[in-house]
Amino acid sequence: MHSRKFEIKVPASSANIGPGFDVLGIGLNLFLVLNVTVDSSAIKDKSLNFDVHNCLITYEGEGAEDVPLDSDENLITRTALYVLRCHNIREFPAGTFIHVSNPIPLGRGLGSSGAAVVAGALLANEIGKFNLSRSRCLDFCLMIERHPDNITAAMMGGFVGSYLRELSATELERKEIPLAEVLPQPAGGEDTGLVPPIPPFEIGHHIKYNLNKKIKFLTIIPNFELSTATSRDVLPSAYTRKDLVFNLQRIAVLTTAITLDPPNPELIYSSMQDRIHQPYRKTLVPGLSEILNSMSPNTNPGLLGICLSGAGPTILALVTENYSEIADEIINRFKKNGITCTWKLLEPAYDGATVTEL
Repeated sequence: MHSRKFEIKVPASSANIGPGFDVLGIGLNLFLVLNVTVDSSAIKDKSLNFDVHNCLITYEGEGAEDVPLDSDENLITRTALYVLRCHNIREFPAGTFIHVSNPIPLGRGLGSSGAAVVAGALLANEIGKFNLSRSRCLDFCLMIERHPDNITAAMMGGFVGSYLRELSATELERKEIPLAEVLPQPAGGEDTGLVPPIPPFEIGHHIKYNLNKKIKFLTIIPNFELSTATSRDVLPSAYTRKDLVFNLQRIAVLTTAITLDPPNPELIYSSMQDRIHQPYRKTLVPGLSEILNSMSPNTNPGLLGICLSGAGPTILALVTENYSEIADEIINRFKKNGITCTWKLLEPAYDGATVTEL
């Protein structure tokens, strides 16, 4: 058989931008990369340890010592197996070799799991030659990751607003988690993925906002992980009308403010305020309140707005200049709380996820 090689690149993402809790996300130019080779003759090489699903995974980058390399445990390949099985394909083709290069910090609010899920869906689409549209691939991703902000930003790129449509009773008949169905018993249930739930069409809807290209995205990344589940546990189950209106008013302004040229620092800064999630997560990110409340365009020229990235603990700052000065001040504020950080200056990944034949 003639071997096939292709590359999948999926951007990191930041979600919950300012007031846009579970709504706004942006793809950033820090890429999870899969280099994939499919060569059936490789299966004969006894020195290569292909697993029971005909797959061999190697990995470099963030979390290398902890990332599982079995295809029924790795998030990328588990997602791919789910999509394949929805198309009546049980395993990877013989001799599937996947090298993963991942610079996206894990558990820091930069969409590492979202990027893995998107990569897995695109991997299955290429392996199976399904010719699924990006929109349809997004449906499969949203069966696994139910929050569309990170997923949509990673798949589609740019600055996006998104939501999940309400599903009918018929569409909700199957409620199992697809990833669990890929696993062996007992985690996978009785059928262990024999009949995984096929997603309805057009689960997610999104719109891309124009973004002034002078705006860059400064990420200050603390040296500890914070799981999304932990970060969600501190949120209240209900909000006051006053707080909801506060966020709705600001999200309506922010989505246009980011398009203006020149950028209006006061307008962007004030419209990035939030009362839905950041006030409740301050206990999980030491120094968060001080950072958000004491830094502004007046005190830090070049700063447009500042917020928690996703569920945290990374801080996202929209900036036009003085990058290192702004980063240093945030890092020093974390340092007072005994936390060390790194920082990256990123730009939007306008094209989202891509697949290239090699």
